[in-house]
Amino acid sequence: MKLTKQEVEKIAKLSRLELSESEKKQYAAQLSDVLEYFEKLKEINTDKIETTAQVTGLENVYREDEIDQFDQQNELIEQAAETDDDLIKTKSIF
Repeated sequence: MKLTKQEVEKIAKLSRLELSESEKKQYAAQLSDVLEYFEKLKEINTDKIETTAQVTGLENVYREDEIDQFDQQNELIEQAAETDDDLIKTKSIF
């Protein structure tokens, strides 16, 4: 499956990437190769293969959430550049 220049431009726009003309050609070829590989994978018969999401047998290890007392809160607030009551003021990120 060959990607067109317009399809690469659309993908770049969705990814918020600015690409030069040479990069568009390069990525069109590379992405087309990846899609061709997926087409090959579709040809493999997997009817007798059991569905799995984890093949190593490892399992997640969880711990209990525990609340630790933190006695130095006031000391930290005092060190902040700007505060409002018991809160640290920061610059907006929006």
